[in-house]
Formats: sequence, C-alpha cells, structure tokens
Amino acid sequence: MWLQKEIRLQSRPRGFHLVTDEVLGALPELRDFKVGMMNVFIRHTSASLTLNENADPTVRQDFESWFDRTVQEDEPYYRHQDEGPDDLPAHIKSSLLGASLNIPVANGRPALGTWQGIYLCEHRNHGGSRNIVVTVQGAGHE
Repeated sequence: MWLQKEIRLQSRPRGFHLVTDEVLGALPELRDFKVGMMNVFIRHTSASLTLNENADPTVRQDFESWFDRTVQEDEPYYRHQDEGPDDLPAHIKSSLLGASLNIPVANGRPALGTWQGIYLCEHRNHGGSRNIVVTVQGAGHE
C-alpha cells in the first residue's frame, strides 16, 4: 500500500528545528503500516532535512554555529545575491545536507533510534513556512 501527503510546516527562524512530532502528527495513517519505508522530501532550495540528536538542544545550536562559520555570508566571489546575503549560503547549506530522508517504518511508527529526530534546517533569516511531501510504501497489518 501507498500513502502520500503534503505537510506544511510552521514558519521558523533560521536554525535547526526538531519537527518529528509535527510531521508525525500530520500522518495518523502511518499507524496502518506494519512495515515500510517513509521518504520525507522538502520542496525548497534554501532549507533542508537531516536526522540527528533529539534530546539536547545544544546540538542544534552547535549545528547552526558550525554551518554559519563554514558557509559564510557576503563572500566577494558570490554572484547570486538577488535575495539578500543569506540566500546563496542557504542554497549551499541545503545541498550539503540534502532535501530528503528515508526512514524505515515498523509497526506504525518510524523506526528511528532512541536519540534520533527529524530536523528542519532553516537556512534563511525569514524562510517562511515550508512544505514537505511524505511518501510511505509498505505492507499493512494483516
């Protein structure tokens, strides 16, 4: 069986945000899957998704600090600057982290590790709400 759903995530400031509960709250149908794979895809080029630490918020703060230091704004060699100094760095960060996640599904839940959560990585100062498409393929309970 298949499930595909578009979910609009609430607007968040620049940074790394744990969105696992928001994503799963929009997918009550997931409980119908005994086993499967869930693809989570973000439909934007200046935000990304990743899996990481879901307990200690300092991890997300450190991610933001590292990415901001590694991919700096206002570099003199940037040519794409039409939408402000955070635009091209946001595209680079998005490409480094990626636009999708593949997560196994077991017994109606994502089979994440104990300390894993889904991050929305917002790379713009004012990115607005973000749209993701979740596609699940698998077998239901028999």
